[in-house]
Amino acid sequence: MEDQQIAEKVSHLSDEELALYRLRHSLAHIMADAVRQLYPGTKLGFGPPIDNGFYYDFDLPVSLAAEALPKIEKAMRRILSTGHDFVREDMDAAAATERIAEMDEPFKLELVRELEQSDTPTISFYSHGEFTDVCEGPHVASTRKLQKVAFKLDSIAGAYWRGSEKNKMLTRIYGLAFQTKGELKEFVRLRELAKARDHRKLGADLDLFHIDEEVGVGLPLWLPNGTVLREQLEQLARDFEFQYGYKRVSTPDIAREELYYRSGHLPYYADSMFPPMTLVEKDAQGEEVSKDVFYLRPMNCPHHHKIFSARPHSYRDLPLRLSEHGHDYRYEKSGELAGLLRVRGMTMNDAHIYVPEEQAKEEFKRVMELHLDYYRLLEFSGWHMRLSLSDESSEKFIPRPDLWKRAETICIEAMDEMGLDYEAVRGEAAFYGPKVDVQVKNVVGREETASTNQMDPMAAQEDRFDLTFTGKDGHAHRPFVIHRAPLGTHERFVAFLIDHFGGAFPTWIAPVQVCIIPVSTDQHEYAETIRKRLFESFVRVETDDGNDSFNKRIRRNTTRKIPILLIVGNQEQSDGVVTVRRYTMQKQQQRLPFDEFVTQLLAEIRARKWVK
Repeated sequence: MEDQQIAEKVSHLSDEELALYRLRHSLAHIMADAVRQLYPGTKLGFGPPIDNGFYYDFDLPVSLAAEALPKIEKAMRRILSTGHDFVREDMDAAAATERIAEMDEPFKLELVRELEQSDTPTISFYSHGEFTDVCEGPHVASTRKLQKVAFKLDSIAGAYWRGSEKNKMLTRIYGLAFQTKGELKEFVRLRELAKARDHRKLGADLDLFHIDEEVGVGLPLWLPNGTVLREQLEQLARDFEFQYGYKRVSTPDIAREELYYRSGHLPYYADSMFPPMTLVEKDAQGEEVSKDVFYLRPMNCPHHHKIFSARPHSYRDLPLRLSEHGHDYRYEKSGELAGLLRVRGMTMNDAHIYVPEEQAKEEFKRVMELHLDYYRLLEFSGWHMRLSLSDESSEKFIPRPDLWKRAETICIEAMDEMGLDYEAVRGEAAFYGPKVDVQVKNVVGREETASTNQMDPMAAQEDRFDLTFTGKDGHAHRPFVIHRAPLGTHERFVAFLIDHFGGAFPTWIAPVQVCIIPVSTDQHEYAETIRKRLFESFVRVETDDGNDSFNKRIRRNTTRKIPILLIVGNQEQSDGVVTVRRYTMQKQQQRLPFDEFVTQLLAEIRARKWVK
């Protein structure tokens, strides 16, 4: 039940978090009181505190627009000035049901009746002034405690009752709330920055990707500029993985259902897979002669296991590191799709490492070091690691406690020996083994999983893929398998890069690396000579020599966030130089001989530098 979930959440909060929870929860009640006073006949849904504020769902007798928020906020402040205490009252379920029925609150009545049927002994109410709500709490002691709190009503949205599209659509009003005005102001500032860096907005502004409903939501189309980002990420992975001893493979996007029963994706992962494709062959008389069932793959691992088993291996072949940027498909619910962060078709920076158990810890460390190499290069910050472990009481995990213990010990010891900070969480492992996820936060603190490293002791077992190698003793042994994706998926990682760089990408990965802008038509020939030289050096270069004014062309290509603009006028042409203006240093310009500029540029691209 919802109240039970709230109570469970509160029990884990720190004192500071609990204080914020109380004030946000209390403000939700104040808002509900204000809305009912302003719009008689309003019925109440949920009103919980959330990260950064609160919301409440209402069944309103009128439709509301954002213009109504200042009016509601004013009414809230009037209520706060009354100085009413928040008073809790507990009663048995039968009495609570009777009271809610008298209050004529149908949504609350539905909840209370469920609590009554589940034998909940008592149900609590909270009141301030004449307003009463079914609520587990907790709240502040009095509305006086909220008079100096910084809050602001934020937005209005639609929300189905209890999150089901089968239920009535309610009106949800969101509010922001913090202890001080400074915290509220800073949050609003960072949120505006996040909007400006939103990958969906910049994806459209910079012509990176497009989502077309006729193709299908969650199935992004990569435009030429976005495809450059994908290809540069792949090249980065190829280079690093080559140095780390990986061998690249390529596998199909579909497979027969038997493969996924063997892997355990069926039934453990079935809810996240696309429906099966049934292929039926008939003879000339229309009689069925064969029938086969295929699935779009949600992960690449079963195919890689089949590559491993296609040839015999000895201990001398291991660790065997197979890598692929493979296409995967997962059926995410439409309401959960979000630009590139949550999609249905993705390209995974995947690899599977087959390693003897006694070498698994050192190999796990090497993978973590590869993660760190990428994060250092990209200068990512604000990330942390989460070690997800199994829960023996859950049916979600393959029931092999001996293997789970060995695999989890390897991961814990590897992380500790490397001195990596991490949070260990029970019950969030993959169904086949423990994993380390790298969690990345955007400028307002929203957290997403960017990368993963997983230890799998199950895949090689006899009841799975029956993978073996010949050991030094001449006998068959089963490898452990490491699943890893340091760059995650193209889709999600590009979204992180857009947010991280604000669309102003380092030169090495930028879709257009250099734009040449001649001051006038007199420099067109010189600009073309420069363009050809750069193009022959495999630099992604353009020339903007259109009819617009010089200043307008500068502004246009600055808006495109091209990392380097080369300005050429009469003086540059006569001296054989270029004036270099970088996006990251717009107030500085540098005049360089063209040959020297080319040498510096190519070295910068090769080294994958981010010049700031």
